[in-house]
Amino acid sequence: MKKERIRKLNNKTAQKGPVLYWMDRDRRAHDNWALVAAINTAKEYQESLHVLYVIPDEFLNANTRTYTFMLDGLKETAETLIDRNIHFHLILGEPTEKIPEFIKDHQIKNLFTDFTPLRLPRSWRDKLSKDLDIAFFEVDTRNIIPCWVTSEKEEYAARTIRPKIHKLIDDYLDPLPNLMTYDYNSNVSTEIFKTQEILEKLPLQEIPVVESITPGEKAAKRRLRYFLDNQVKDYDDLRNDPNEDVLSDLSPYLHYGQISSQYITQKAREHKAIHPHLENTIDAFIEELVVRRELTDNYCFYNPNYDNFKGFKEWAQKTLNDHRDDKRDYIYTYEQFEKAETHDELWNAAQIQMLREGKMHGYMRMYWCKKILEWTESPEKAQEIAIKLNDTYELDGRDPNGYVGVAWSIGGVHDRAWTEREVYGKIRYMNYNGAKRKFDVKAYSEKYGKYEKQKLI
Repeated sequence: MKKERIRKLNNKTAQKGPVLYWMDRDRRAHDNWALVAAINTAKEYQESLHVLYVIPDEFLNANTRTYTFMLDGLKETAETLIDRNIHFHLILGEPTEKIPEFIKDHQIKNLFTDFTPLRLPRSWRDKLSKDLDIAFFEVDTRNIIPCWVTSEKEEYAARTIRPKIHKLIDDYLDPLPNLMTYDYNSNVSTEIFKTQEILEKLPLQEIPVVESITPGEKAAKRRLRYFLDNQVKDYDDLRNDPNEDVLSDLSPYLHYGQISSQYITQKAREHKAIHPHLENTIDAFIEELVVRRELTDNYCFYNPNYDNFKGFKEWAQKTLNDHRDDKRDYIYTYEQFEKAETHDELWNAAQIQMLREGKMHGYMRMYWCKKILEWTESPEKAQEIAIKLNDTYELDGRDPNGYVGVAWSIGGVHDRAWTEREVYGKIRYMNYNGAKRKFDVKAYSEKYGKYEKQKLI
């Protein structure tokens, strides 16, 4: 494993003694460089190895839909770790309190965790790095190239980060090791938590669970295999048509860390080698998977205002301020947006898809978000509403991809200035007639318009 994947979060020296991997963002047993680093250190010292997952008492827009998906996937991870003779623990509470308690109780001497760019979990890492008296390491197992290696600053757009990624990516696609039985643990408990018991202990909003998507590592890899075998051939040509089923649908698995982007990239490259005529479409898929996703981590890591108006570039703030008092033809409340009660059948269909399926087609996410800007009293309110809806109902909510998607739609992040118009200023505009030129909007609207909205929330 390349050393650059690991960085120290404090100045403490590694010592002989038990090792803990605080699993946080990447909730999988296989293809996990943070777990590999913890295993290697524990093996070097021939000491016990523990994996700990801490569920905060409260988290951003947490609800039964998202937590059920996360916990059911985590249960599979726990089973795999226990099968490999690795201790797995699940605790509820404030991470900055529970982790030091665990370290003391189990005499941990070395702590590893995975990387995240988001504000709240970064604050946990920052506090622990100051409070702990043991070596604390962070491993970027989410991005193929560690976020801090790709760039040391916020990148302006995909075109500025792309050459940096292409220059380094082959060096970081080193083979992912198999997860073997760990020899230095004893008395590993085989008890597995029950999802429903955990849910009952948490103050969660009740949102219907999405039954159509099976969580976990195994399901994620099955989904990838199906995509490569059946859908990727049409991905480049048809991915912007919401009526076509050509998308990978891997975003929930990626968000919950149930599959790694490195594993996906390697499998996509293997598929391209066998089917060279698919080079362009597979390269387009990898562009979205790697360049675009790593760009969103870059933005959230280096821009502390990734989820608010202050994060927008100066040109975007100026143009939105210039048009702040423009007349809006429609103004909707959060509740009206939530219940899909706008005048626009296409927008309502996209919202209903999200309510029902826990996802929204990528093209429609852009249209959906831009219309929220158009139909609210301010860009700040639009951003607040879009983020709350996305984080509440999307299975891949509370993710850098979501925050940057909203910032792109409302604040022109990673985009450029376009023709100036009312409300939007120079932010890229999208409208119903433009959508009609791209796909059959009536078919999409009718597909989701048939559902009874009151049963979806």
